[in-house]
Amino acid sequence: MKEQFVAYIRELQNTITAKVEECDGKATFRQDEWARKEGGGGRTRVIENGNVFEKGGVNISEVHGKLPESMQTYFGVEDADFFACGLSLVLHPKNPFVPTVHANWRYFELYGPSGNVAAQWFGGGQDLTPYYLFEEDAKHFHSVCKSACDAHNPEFYPKYKNQCDEYFYNTHRKEGRGIGGLFFDRLAVSDAMQMSDWFHFVTDVGDSFLDAYIPIVEKRKDLAFSEAHRTWQEIRRGRYVEFNLVHDKGTLFGLKTDGRIESILMSLPPHVQWVYNHIPDAESEEEKLINILQHPRNWV
Repeated sequence: MKEQFVAYIRELQNTITAKVEECDGKATFRQDEWARKEGGGGRTRVIENGNVFEKGGVNISEVHGKLPESMQTYFGVEDADFFACGLSLVLHPKNPFVPTVHANWRYFELYGPSGNVAAQWFGGGQDLTPYYLFEEDAKHFHSVCKSACDAHNPEFYPKYKNQCDEYFYNTHRKEGRGIGGLFFDRLAVSDAMQMSDWFHFVTDVGDSFLDAYIPIVEKRKDLAFSEAHRTWQEIRRGRYVEFNLVHDKGTLFGLKTDGRIESILMSLPPHVQWVYNHIPDAESEEEKLINILQHPRNWV
């Protein structure tokens, strides 16, 4: 299973970066291949200062070795080895009317004392973080997510949509990071699903990503915007940073397993503001967004 998924994320990285470069029309991805001294490594690709994308990363990693003590406690195991692989991406557009997007698809194995696979599971998802809300964009993104889920089980979309709303939530702000999408974790063998079934589900979701996001970018990337729109974008990016550094389990796992810090923090936008006690004007587009983030909606 791990060889299958590694092959998949390597090819998916190529597909996504090629499409993003085509959409941007100027910038190309810089690539770094790196090795982890404890075992494994990865391939980081970062795009910066483009026509469309101010900063973004599409990274793959395959790491293995002894599970650190801090993570042993988290997983409830002792003296275990692990293997983890995945693709993680974040794209921060320049235009405030184009949403930031995040996605991650991953596979994990834990090994027993004799080297046998003691546990294995998939995880991942994709979510949208707009700065200005276009309801048709939200409906499009969620419709693509729902179609990918419905091909496997009609119960998946509402379940993983709700998990996304719950996970990408800044509890200290009492608001969502964005308008959600899908989030799933610990997808393991059950009465209904084998690992091969989960593989096909997760890869179908991964394959849906470009269809969910790129049409939104193409529709909004050339809209005129003001300095006030840009300021609001940078204030909201601050909330994005807060979530990643305070709450995100992927960031925590990378730091606790001595991951490559440049790859872990590539998700952070280049220009951010923290304005003291900023409150948007009543009945403004900015306030409309905040109301949605505080009260998640069913978009499809």
